[in-house]
Amino acid sequence: MGPADEFEQEARRCGYRRIAGIDEAGRGPLAGPVVAAAVILPVHVRLVGVDDSKQLSEAERERLYPAILEKAVGVGIGVADAGEIDALNILEATRLAMRRAIENLAPSPDYLLTDAVILPEVRIPLRPIIKGDALSLSIAAASIIAKVTRDRLMAAYHERFLQYNFLSHKGYGTAEHLQMLAQFGPCSIHRRTFAPVREAILSAPATELSMAGPAIVPNRAS
Repeated sequence: MGPADEFEQEARRCGYRRIAGIDEAGRGPLAGPVVAAAVILPVHVRLVGVDDSKQLSEAERERLYPAILEKAVGVGIGVADAGEIDALNILEATRLAMRRAIENLAPSPDYLLTDAVILPEVRIPLRPIIKGDALSLSIAAASIIAKVTRDRLMAAYHERFLQYNFLSHKGYGTAEHLQMLAQFGPCSIHRRTFAPVREAILSAPATELSMAGPAIVPNRAS
């Protein structure tokens, strides 16, 4: 059946009006940022085909992306880059990206639905939902926005670091990506605290590591 708006309706019955679904993309890759999105949908909105982004093809996500932006009351995006992931750990960097998405959301939400993530520093009522991206329409919409945004960032990184073919694997630890890591060592958007990257650093010649160059730093809220 796909995601529905039952959780959103329940929140509205409790008096909340600006209910934001929040989700992220990019916790698992070896390279690139983690991206979060926060989406407020209008009451009884129809978004045919919206589902957990992992259940959709790239073409389906690209088709749904503008439809969500058109119908949403508000959309906020937050990014935490590879350096922040290494400094904080992936869970805390995910929470940072989610807080930035909330900060960038207008109008400001008065209630949050997340895909099982708790945000201790956020002072807005929040309900974490296990498998929320498969159950809540607004979380599913956020998962699509986050995934498409991250894929587009990785396409930009592909143009800068052609040797890794980020356009193909988006930074995930595929056989091809691991082979490129072994051959070239990591570049500046690789997550150095992730085991395969750490191993590549230990084995790569210093001359290869010097080829990395600076990362593309997305504009983000503090």
